[in-house]
Amino acid sequence: MSRSKKIKDRVLLIGFPSNGLISTFAISYLIHHLKMQKIGEMDHPDLPPALFIENGEILGPVRIYKKDNLYVILSDFPFEIDIAYVFSESVIEFAKKNKIDRAIMVSGLEPSSAEPQKPKVYGLGTNQSLESLMYQNDIPKFLSGFIFGTDAAVISAFRASKIPALVLFAECHPFFPDPQAAVRVITTLSKVLKVQIDTTDIQKRLEFLRIQHRNLMQETINALSQQQEKKPERRIPQFYR
Repeated sequence: MSRSKKIKDRVLLIGFPSNGLISTFAISYLIHHLKMQKIGEMDHPDLPPALFIENGEILGPVRIYKKDNLYVILSDFPFEIDIAYVFSESVIEFAKKNKIDRAIMVSGLEPSSAEPQKPKVYGLGTNQSLESLMYQNDIPKFLSGFIFGTDAAVISAFRASKIPALVLFAECHPFFPDPQAAVRVITTLSKVLKVQIDTTDIQKRLEFLRIQHRNLMQETINALSQQQEKKPERRIPQFYR
């Protein structure tokens, strides 16, 4: 990675559409900026039959990228809850096969009402070893709340495995694409991964990205609504996803 130290540990980034499409923006930008190579795809018979065309290349909805010791699994589709479990199992299987040392998942979070002008990126670790990583990078800890849907499925899968996983929750607008919040996540990832990531390009294209991803945002809202209907009935605290 140019002008950056190579990542020593094997790190896996995980992204899928969530609140504000934070993961979609942030991880897609990292793939482009770091010039990562696509090394494979994930498939399942229950995934929607769809393909993406990019620069004349046919792409599946769930793709795997790699550069040096950094791996990425990125989905362009929000998951229904049943597929979320299958996706989580596939991610763990991939992580074990490739001897991943640490995983990082990115997601969106509805802002608290305390400081709406100062949105933050919170961290949640599945292993005590990640406490120091959050402290060293000034990432406030996600202290209380309720997590459901694909987020919960992936986090639960890593909790049951021996692979530490850090979840970065960025406060964002829950119902509209929020590339500005994704910029904060990219900056945080830059510190955690110790790589230099210039956000100038994405900063210039914020409004275009908001418009371009409106349809995906609506699909994500629909998927999140279905997931919420299937979760146990209870009062949801201020921080949730």
